[in-house]
Formats: sequence, structure tokens, C-alpha cells
Amino acid sequence: MTMYNPPHPGEFIREVYLEPHGISYRTVATKLKVAPSSFNRLIKCQSNINSEMALRLSKTLGRSAESWLIMQNNYNLWQARQTINLDEVEELAVA
Repeated sequence: MTMYNPPHPGEFIREVYLEPHGISYRTVATKLKVAPSSFNRLIKCQSNINSEMALRLSKTLGRSAESWLIMQNNYNLWQARQTINLDEVEELAVA
């Protein structure tokens, strides 16, 4: 089932973990052992979660690393569907 306009993982982190609990991005970056600027780009939806970050988020915030990657993939796929025109892409017929 395709989700309609799924949130960027950074938006999810900001709205579920940071804002409701009054936690600063610098505090979480310290726990993740990443540069505050890197984590800030993530929560501003300016960068994506990779495998390494998914493992770090899993340990620090909970949820599985796979769930973080799935969230990122769902967001990326939805964004691509909004911009990619597949009208001229052809199917490969395999005998």
C-alpha cells in the first residue's frame, strides 16, 4: 500500500521526539556522535538517512534501523513519483 505524501524522517524526528519533549537537536547530535550541523540538516529535511545514520538513530531514539530506512525510502519514492515522467519508458519483453 502506497502512503500519500509520507513525511521526511527528519520531520518525523522533529515532530515526534524533539518538539514535544523540548529536546534540542544538539543534544540528540551529541548522543548520536555526529556533528550538530549534520543532524540539523536531517531535521530540516535537507539530507537523507543512510545506513549508518539509521543504526545510530535506532540506538538513540529507538525503532529498528530498517524502519528508519523504510521511512526514508517511502519519502524518496513518493517524491520521485511526483516528478518523474515514465510515459516514454518502455517495458522489456523477456521471452
